Amino acid sequence: MTGLRRHPMVDAEELDADLLTRTEASAYLARYNVRMKPATLARIWSVGQDGPPCQHIRRKPFYPRGELRAWALRQRTALRPSRTSIVLVQAEEL
Repeated sequence: MTGLRRHPMVDAEELDADLLTRTEASAYLARYNVRMKPATLARIWSVGQDGPPCQHIRRKPFYPRGELRAWALRQRTALRPSRTSIVLVQAEEL
């Protein structure tokens, strides 16, 4: 029943197994601050770049909500200090 699991940050009606169209996937990714137009999702898939996983049903692409969310969260980096603060710390150590 892994496809029926719910993520704590999503609405109660949203299931990980839900299949989203490219337009819906684009809007869903924006909720995680990953802004990609449907055309960009299409291009990324067609050239084999590292985009969100999708499956095709009768030649139409669908994105599983849980996989889309996991991919969006992997796009985030950890907090990093600015280069200026690194230089200041190194200068203080000298």
